[in-house]
Amino acid sequence: MLKIKKESDTTYTFSLQSESGQTLLNSIPFINREEIDKTIANLKVLIGQSSVFERKTDYNGKFLFILKNSEGKVLGNSMLYNSEAGMENGIKNLKTSISLLPDAIGL
Repeated sequence: MLKIKKESDTTYTFSLQSESGQTLLNSIPFINREEIDKTIANLKVLIGQSSVFERKTDYNGKFLFILKNSEGKVLGNSMLYNSEAGMENGIKNLKTSISLLPDAIGL
C-alpha cells in the first residue's frame, strides 16, 4: 500500500507498506507534488534494476537497504532488520508491493 503525506513545510513524502501493514520504505522529502508523482510513476521500472538497491549495515549491526533512482539519487530507505535474510525478504516484499500498485495512481 502506498501512502503519501504532505509535510508541514510543504514537502511531500511517501511510504510503502506490505499487505500486513509493515512499513517497507520511507521516502526522502520531495519539494513538490509533481516530483513525487513522477518518482512514484517510475517505481515499477526501477525495481527491475538490481543496481537501485544499496544494502547497508548500521553501527549496531542492523541491516537496511536504500532505494536509489537510476542516476544514483536516494529515494528512500527501509526499516532496520535483525538479519541479512530479513533485509532481503524486505526487498522482495517491496518489489511485490510496488508491482501491485496501479499504473495510474489517482493522487
